Amino acid sequence: MSKNINKIDRRNFLKLLGGGAAVTATALVGCDNVNQKRGGMALTEVPTDKMTYRTNPTTGDKVSLLGYGMMRLPLRQRADGTGEEVNQETVNELVDYAIAHGVNYFDTSATYVRGWSEAATGIALSRHSRDKYMVATKFSNHNNVLWRNRDEAIALYERSKKNLQVDYLDYYLLHACGVGGNTYTTEKDIDERFNTLDKLVLKERFFDNGMLDFLIEERKAGRIRNLGWSFHGKVEVFDFMLALHDSGYVHWDFVQIQLNYVDWEYASGLNVNAKYLYGELEKRNIPAIIMEPLLGGRLASNIDYLSARLMQRRPQNSIASWAFRYAGSYPGVLSVLSGMTYMEHLQDNIRTFSPLDPLTDEEFELLADTARRMMEYSTVPCTACEYCMPCPYGIDIPSIFTHYNKCINENNIPESSQDENYRKSRRAFLVGYDRSVPKLRQASRCIGCDQCVHHCPQAIKIPQELQQINDYVEKLKQETI
Repeated sequence: MSKNINKIDRRNFLKLLGGGAAVTATALVGCDNVNQKRGGMALTEVPTDKMTYRTNPTTGDKVSLLGYGMMRLPLRQRADGTGEEVNQETVNELVDYAIAHGVNYFDTSATYVRGWSEAATGIALSRHSRDKYMVATKFSNHNNVLWRNRDEAIALYERSKKNLQVDYLDYYLLHACGVGGNTYTTEKDIDERFNTLDKLVLKERFFDNGMLDFLIEERKAGRIRNLGWSFHGKVEVFDFMLALHDSGYVHWDFVQIQLNYVDWEYASGLNVNAKYLYGELEKRNIPAIIMEPLLGGRLASNIDYLSARLMQRRPQNSIASWAFRYAGSYPGVLSVLSGMTYMEHLQDNIRTFSPLDPLTDEEFELLADTARRMMEYSTVPCTACEYCMPCPYGIDIPSIFTHYNKCINENNIPESSQDENYRKSRRAFLVGYDRSVPKLRQASRCIGCDQCVHHCPQAIKIPQELQQINDYVEKLKQETI
């Protein structure tokens, strides 16, 4: 497969069409059980011409039901040893393969991958004809992308087009509506502070400075083809944004929501259950773009006995495919995003959507029962979005939660030295923790500054969760058996 980062030619592009079986899958560090839960997917061919498409009712766009989320791009060490950078050759390879197999929707943001995602996405996509892809990016004002006035806000918008090497944006979003108000400590705070805090954040970011009006005009001029927003937060924020649509102030062409078979009924933190979100969009014929269909990967590596039930039902398919089929089975869904760092994941997802085999009523009920059973386990509702990063004290928050959740899923949480398998489980937890998270980035370094909490879309009380995990780790270390 070509690793040339310049303009891709027809010969190299056509080589990708038959390259599925020859690509070596990259192993997932710290996830020993991933391949065991993928059924027979590695033995099946990757279709090149069977991708499922949905039609945007506003523009008539034919959008691939599988969308490429550019939030989790592969990284590598810089040659001079000064830190990490995006592995551009691998990104190019993944994007080329995706386009060759029918994926045409690519979602990025100025905040993703430490601010590198837009430029890396632009390099990869610009090597293809503009009619081969649609690109979505976001008007952000959180994490490491901040603006203080209208001029800086417009500069951010223009910089996105420059980074992506385009003169128009196919899909543009007001980013993470509701996230700015996640500075709550109690349920009372949530109720009392919504009207003053959440709407204040929305007003400052999008309204008082005239930026929403500016973006509406950009859409009229054709430099934005579809205007929408992404949502995390309290239901009042969601309803407020839809009220703007209902009043005729702005027509939303699409809305990006979190939807999966757990969040359909059991959304965590301040989030709203997906059943309500999807239902309100469906009433208005507003297409939904789906984020977190795997709930940060938790639905790709489920609790062992629950995974076994799914594998028994469809042994030839991966556990992840169930979650993607679930999201894609709703007719109002325009595209389902997946952050595909590895070729293995990309190939599996292409199989799932080429073409989509919608869930049966019986399968919907099976996943509803799976979600009910999952709620009995005390996992941390982290989706590994990394909005909490970087931590000023170097803590690798997502990796800590991923290891803890993985051990719960595998029933590998040692509780009592009287348990028959306690010694084995204790060692597996501690050794796995040290392998997954370097000691200088572990939970013990948290001082409770709360900076991360303000950015978490899931409203996780991160310092408290880190403290509990650290207390548990110290307890395991101190016990002698």
